[in-house]
Amino acid sequence: MSGGPQRSDVVAMLATYGDRHPEQVPETISSLELAWLLHQIEQRYGELDIDDDMFVRMSTVSGAVEVLGDLKVGDSA
Repeated sequence: MSGGPQRSDVVAMLATYGDRHPEQVPETISSLELAWLLHQIEQRYGELDIDDDMFVRMSTVSGAVEVLGDLKVGDSA
């Protein structure tokens, strides 16, 4: 199992944008929400190296979880 953010972690971070409950977070991530999410991830796990294709893939919660998993965010070296 990955040590990085899971779906519930991503939803929880997105919920802090706009002070929402996790169940109020939609699957689709807006550009402002994505900027917030990436800031939160970098605060917790360190700097990310994300290319344009990865940004596009992160337009949904599922896509964000996949990209973060592909990047092995939070995994120990």
